[in-house]
Amino acid sequence: MNFNRRQFLHALGTAALIAVPGLARAQAWPARPVRIVLGFPPGASTDIVARLMAQWLSERLGQQFIVENRPGAGTNIATEAVARAAPDGYTLLFVTQTNAINATLYEKLNFNFIRDIAPVAGIVRVAGLMVVNPAFPAKTVAEFIAYAKANPGKISMGSAGNGSAQHLYGAMFKIMTGIDMVHVPTSGQPLTDLAGGQVQVVFSPIPSALQMVRAGTLRALAVTTADRLAVLPDTPTVGETVKGYEASGWFGLGAPVKTPPDIVERLSKEVAAALADPTIKQRLASLGGDPMPMTSAQFGALIGAETERWGKVIRAAGITVE
Repeated sequence: MNFNRRQFLHALGTAALIAVPGLARAQAWPARPVRIVLGFPPGASTDIVARLMAQWLSERLGQQFIVENRPGAGTNIATEAVARAAPDGYTLLFVTQTNAINATLYEKLNFNFIRDIAPVAGIVRVAGLMVVNPAFPAKTVAEFIAYAKANPGKISMGSAGNGSAQHLYGAMFKIMTGIDMVHVPTSGQPLTDLAGGQVQVVFSPIPSALQMVRAGTLRALAVTTADRLAVLPDTPTVGETVKGYEASGWFGLGAPVKTPPDIVERLSKEVAAALADPTIKQRLASLGGDPMPMTSAQFGALIGAETERWGKVIRAAGITVE
């Protein structure tokens, strides 16, 4: 049998791919659109970041990465959908701090987050802001604590609901300062209630509160991260007054467990490349976020540590889902 040059090279390449099946799979993927399932509605900070990453991955990998919003049950609907999806690299989960919180908050789930979702890559860490109504008498964290101790049970702390990150940030603040605040979960927007005077303080993710602070609708007492932020350089951290206090949200990507390691590794490297891009970094900074490039193993370690950390706060504060 005679082979021409083109046939010979094709046969040689095919043989190489057969010999290295992981390489063949990695080169073939993605061969069709990839879903990034998100447990929050459109317009949320999570949605903005998810779509930013989806656009980058679409351009880099030559296939559409589509953000699918599936809010409900505290993100558990989205997480369960991904946990039950085929582990083929075509269904991903936009992972957030809420997933680590829910592992303790919900006694019965149809999935085990740490067991059923494989960590892929960290994306960004997002600061929180301790914000008050401008009419509130305290202008610093120290003054807030002094006022709360002088008026026990008279400060209402708003949040998006029992067990939300806002609730837990405030619960940890209560535990560490020994003050008494009344938690007021809302079905709407806690920042709107704060601006309207229905509650006195909210521990809010910075993307939601930043514009209202800049407009003077709300007053920022402190940021919840360990360090001050470039977007609010004159705003102190809570930890400058309450030693050891630190709380921040974080986003990343996960996939169904048993997703091929070569696909996970490729995704992780592409996300890291995105986070090194100046345009992406600037966009994340404008949202009050710091790039958080992490390998699969590093992101898995963060998820484990955060699950344990917030589990302790939930148990100490006796937080339950109504």
